[in-house]
Amino acid sequence: MKTYQGSEIRNVAVVGHAQSGKTTLIAALLHAAKMTPTQGRVADGSAPTAYDEEEAARGLTMQNAVAFAEWQGVKINLIDTPGFHMFSHEARAALFPAESAVIAVNAQNGIEPVTERVWRYAEEAHLPRIVLVNQMDHPKAGGEAGLNALLDDLHERWGRGCVPVQLPIVGADGFHGVVDLVTMEAHTYTPGGDGRGKASAEIPAALAADAKARHEALVELVAEGKDELMEEFFDKGTLAPEHLIAALHEAIREDRIFPVLFSSGLANVAADRLLDFIKVYAPAPVERAPVASKPLAADGVDAASVTRKVADAEPAGLVVFKTMSDPFAGRISFFKVISGVIKNEATLENYTRRSQEKFSHLSVMQGRKATEVPELHAGDLGAVAKLRDTLTGDTLGIKGAEIQVELPPLPEPAMTYAIEPKSRADEDKLAPAIHKLMEEDLLIRFFRDPQTNEFLIAGAGQPHIEAIVSRLKKRYHAEVTLKAPKVPYRETIRGKADAQGRHKKQTGGHGQFGDCKIKMEPLPRGAGFEFVNDIFGGAIPKGFIPAVEKGIVESAARGYLAGYPVVDFKVILYDGSYHEVDSNELSFKMAGRIAFRKCMEQAKPCLLEPIMKVEIEAPDEFAGTLMGDLNSRRGRVQGMETKGRTTVINAEVPMAEMLTYGTQLTAMTQGKGSYRMEVGHYDIVPQPVAEKILANAQRPVEEEEE
Repeated sequence: MKTYQGSEIRNVAVVGHAQSGKTTLIAALLHAAKMTPTQGRVADGSAPTAYDEEEAARGLTMQNAVAFAEWQGVKINLIDTPGFHMFSHEARAALFPAESAVIAVNAQNGIEPVTERVWRYAEEAHLPRIVLVNQMDHPKAGGEAGLNALLDDLHERWGRGCVPVQLPIVGADGFHGVVDLVTMEAHTYTPGGDGRGKASAEIPAALAADAKARHEALVELVAEGKDELMEEFFDKGTLAPEHLIAALHEAIREDRIFPVLFSSGLANVAADRLLDFIKVYAPAPVERAPVASKPLAADGVDAASVTRKVADAEPAGLVVFKTMSDPFAGRISFFKVISGVIKNEATLENYTRRSQEKFSHLSVMQGRKATEVPELHAGDLGAVAKLRDTLTGDTLGIKGAEIQVELPPLPEPAMTYAIEPKSRADEDKLAPAIHKLMEEDLLIRFFRDPQTNEFLIAGAGQPHIEAIVSRLKKRYHAEVTLKAPKVPYRETIRGKADAQGRHKKQTGGHGQFGDCKIKMEPLPRGAGFEFVNDIFGGAIPKGFIPAVEKGIVESAARGYLAGYPVVDFKVILYDGSYHEVDSNELSFKMAGRIAFRKCMEQAKPCLLEPIMKVEIEAPDEFAGTLMGDLNSRRGRVQGMETKGRTTVINAEVPMAEMLTYGTQLTAMTQGKGSYRMEVGHYDIVPQPVAEKILANAQRPVEEEEE
């Protein structure tokens, strides 16, 4: 395989809403570029970037995948991304190694919620965008009226910079070509062919007037803001082709123009025009701004951040943006070369983990198929298997030229389940297997809840967690059961109390004697526990006072009402008595427990529940339904915000009401809504709800006392 320079590389992330045909489109582009002998299909599992067994079983993309096309002297790296809202963090991560994004829009449905979301992600990353209206072969894609309505919608949402550079040719036999508004040529295709069309200077008569008007509008928009181009435009009424192409390339690179193209991935119509457009107009890695790194710490002192030009002349450096576990090849690390040239068998330093890694069998990936290469130049994407310590997000390079590149931040997991191994053998396999999956998918969290003692697994949502469980079984033969997690309630007090704890036992020989008097009062929410020693005159020897505190802490951990930890209270130890012979630490610990329990009887104990901070994102038409549903869940809406045609609702809702929210949100919004949540604070459980919880709870066993 040929070695490509940075100027001959185009890194493109293909993003968009679910069912906009991204995976099929990439299969069509690879076939048009003769990278595959036949066009891969999602339906039969032959699409190059749809290789994951879970994705095939569920019929949706869940993780990024990388492929490449060699096209007329240029290497185009294509990153396939999920379009389901639950996995939009993967689409955001795919923008990091790319220099441009193809925003796939479903021709039938237009702009959908995830389409808007990935547009915002690309905008935040200052990434040039190409809008591709895909699936134009669909019978409901719409004629001229539908096209005008879609273009008007693009202008309304994303500005007048969204301008067509093509027009679709739709006849009695459906969508079969495009008019290039730059060169003013028509390209026609045989649907279901190899994606390579026939060029003609003759534009269909029905489109000639529209094409001329849109060509002039494109030329005028490209010339805007450039005095020499405006002068040429006013003199000649147009721009010379070479001036128009160069100026359009610059306008796209600078995010002033977002070209609109048309295609059909399934019928493989206009795939070659998209490849041509990416080659000519999408920026190469060497055209983008230097890569910034986070500040490097030197000898414990924060150093200034550094930048690195994407150029072969710079020191060799790369950043790992994805990790994949392959049952045969082991751990495969996908990386972007940010500077220099990475050669096969090179030894590089992992700046993040301070270890050495050897890059044997340097490769480029076509889905899950690796093609070995001798070297990779600045800006290119590659992969290597079996690195010892390296994980996603690590930066590597030559010794003495350190740089630390940060990947985009990940959201917090939205949903948590309790996970229970089915057998002892499954329990032994569980932790190592989940940690391998966590290397591959950074959004997975696995931990034990110290309060409920359950193993918990957190992910983007129910389908995500179900896919994790399925992978555990298929890849690592570890079977588990999923359950809704227990709500970690807590207990507290609302009033003050004063009580004496006296522990006395005589069983022959030395007895046990401890006596203490304490006051208890509530603390602000989140304050925890405070112990004050207010003993004067040696009523209790100093050596026994920590034992009183320990007894109170142990009793508080076991709870009073329903076995949940008691929090946010203050204890003042102010008096007591002891026996010269019979007093010891155990006796005063027991006295502390007894005093605590007596105080709890007086101090108006109550239950606390975790309140979640929830952010819900859904199309405007569902806002009323979602607000009503939140009210029924005891939720308090904190605010609403409109982003385009999407409403973002911020609310505080008890955790107990949100355990199955993901499934219900999908039903309420026809799969178009998404949410994120995290624990905000604890609040008192309303009495009717508390009574139900206490009725089902087991009260802690009390110690015997005399």
